[in-house]
Amino acid sequence: MEKQKNAVGRRKEAVTRIFLSKGDGKITVNGKDYKTYFPLVYLQNQVEAPLKTVESVDKFDVVVNATGGGVKGQAEAAKLGIARALIEMNAEFRPALKAAGLLKRDPRSVERKKPGRKKARRSYQFSKR
Repeated sequence: MEKQKNAVGRRKEAVTRIFLSKGDGKITVNGKDYKTYFPLVYLQNQVEAPLKTVESVDKFDVVVNATGGGVKGQAEAAKLGIARALIEMNAEFRPALKAAGLLKRDPRSVERKKPGRKKARRSYQFSKR
């Protein structure tokens, strides 16, 4: 249980690689502190959620490499990745994380644009006359 564990989290177009190791609760995203990378409080809460669920906020250091998507997708991808890495660290965390719904990959993504339409479902304005 000494070594660093890693996991992957995905959401929309965002992919995050998580490196979890024993430490004092530092969370780094792409070389920056997560509070500067995710300035919005609700996104910071997303990233902290798995650690708070298993009450180990100050026991692990987390390094996140995030690519693709936007900040919201990256924050939610990090949430899933951290939850997966925590289970690799200690299998006893699984029931608590599962009950909190943190192990589910959110399958929603942008619907593709269809031909003859302006967007995925929105059609061009209809003119009667």
